Amino acid sequence: MTAIIIDDEANGIITLKKMLEAHCAQVNVLATFSSAVTAMKRLQELKPDVIFLDIQMPGKTGIEMLKELPEKDFEVIFVTAYNEYMLQALQYTAADYLLKPVDEDRLIEAVLRVEKKRSNERGSRIDTLVHNINKAGSPLEMRLGLPTLKGFMVVKLEEIIYCEAERSYSIFHLVHDTKIIVSKSLAEYDSLLSAAHFLRIHKSFLVNLQHVKEYQKGEGGIVIMTNGIQLEVSRRRKDLFMGKMKELFRF
Repeated sequence: MTAIIIDDEANGIITLKKMLEAHCAQVNVLATFSSAVTAMKRLQELKPDVIFLDIQMPGKTGIEMLKELPEKDFEVIFVTAYNEYMLQALQYTAADYLLKPVDEDRLIEAVLRVEKKRSNERGSRIDTLVHNINKAGSPLEMRLGLPTLKGFMVVKLEEIIYCEAERSYSIFHLVHDTKIIVSKSLAEYDSLLSAAHFLRIHKSFLVNLQHVKEYQKGEGGIVIMTNGIQLEVSRRRKDLFMGKMKELFRF
């Protein structure tokens, strides 16, 4: 698997390259660049499978680079010191993100994830990432890439009614009675979607608050979703749920 590293910090490049050489023998680093502008001039020639990309760089940020590229036939692993810079939007479709200083185990995990994800639809996933960046101020207009057995599916957040935990899997219940089973835990999506009007109302349910049709009182209560399904609200999550609903719908 071929790779390039783009980072304005020389020490960051050196460290990451050494870690890849020591722990990820399947990765061949073709080149390193200290700016996005310089890297863009060589991308067509190098054709990397994956780019390790810093976000904040002088001249042009990593995100600006992605927006401007006409062809995006590669995976992206963000390497950033920023734990909040649109992190949730970025994680929707980037292969992975690594926080500096990079942890060896997380690096290995990210590389393995890229190997699994490589497919003919890679450019589509990057386009989805750019779409999310452009729509960062409007969470429900963002899209989410869901890994499936055959590859992945891209769905709009507004199409997700709720997510259900099933052992180590998550079941996404969408409009039009569509279901998608994903081999990731509900906890991962709870963290990912919390800024986009999704709330964990029960250990088994993560709901899109925009799809809550009715609430019925009880110890924790029951919510009725727009598809007619009734879901239990846990007693300890009731106050948080009511607060979020009042904040969202101004009642």
